[in-house]
Amino acid sequence: MQPLDESTYYRYLGQTRGLALVLYSSPECGTCRVVEQRLPASAPVDAVLFKVDVQVASALARAFDVFHLPTLFLYLDGHYHARLNCEVTPAALRSAIDHALRQSAEEEP
Repeated sequence: MQPLDESTYYRYLGQTRGLALVLYSSPECGTCRVVEQRLPASAPVDAVLFKVDVQVASALARAFDVFHLPTLFLYLDGHYHARLNCEVTPAALRSAIDHALRQSAEEEP
């Protein structure tokens, strides 16, 4: 997973075509570590994976209203699309992504 911080977030995502998933997490969060391990095997093979360490990029976490960890955001062609609330398993994540893509893009928090 490519790490992102305040200086790289929009630049890297803006250059990403197709699906991108951004995981907001903390190394001190046990659930975050589990999700980080599961995400590569659960995400669609064509999705680019990014990670924001909220201890390093706390301004991003505040800007995106991240109050619970882990939090997962879906981007499409470099643009914010939705916050995903699902288990990180192949079936649940694919279902959540498919559902989000059938909806109009949400406004970025």
